[in-house]
Amino acid sequence: MEQAYLEHANITVSDLNRAVHFILTAIPHWKIRGKGKMDWFGAEIDWLHIGDDFAYIALQSGGIGEAPGWKTHLVGVKHLGFVVQSLAQTKQALEAAGFSLDHDGGTAAHRDSAYFMLGEDIQFELVEYSSDQPAQRNEYA
Repeated sequence: MEQAYLEHANITVSDLNRAVHFILTAIPHWKIRGKGKMDWFGAEIDWLHIGDDFAYIALQSGGIGEAPGWKTHLVGVKHLGFVVQSLAQTKQALEAAGFSLDHDGGTAAHRDSAYFMLGEDIQFELVEYSSDQPAQRNEYA
């Protein structure tokens, strides 16, 4: 029997092209799995699924207003975390593509991370692990 896993998250963004550019820069092996237009409760939006064969992010255009900031106590998603092979290379690629580092994350013995903002919409945490051992990767001191 297959174990449960997270297949996708659905996120509304204010700039769909910027979101796609960010994600494909940070995770270059992902692709746009499908896309289209639809009526979203009276407003036409663009949507797309971006990911690999097993997991993806469903993105919707048409986001208005401000997302709750990650420093607030408001209810909402604070960030999405992605494992990358090389944090240094991913940071360099994102900065070369025009995205600014928000802040470096905490460093653990076998884990390092950094946070980038996608405009004002959402924060992404990029994580690099230096161990394949779950006990080391998930060590919380």
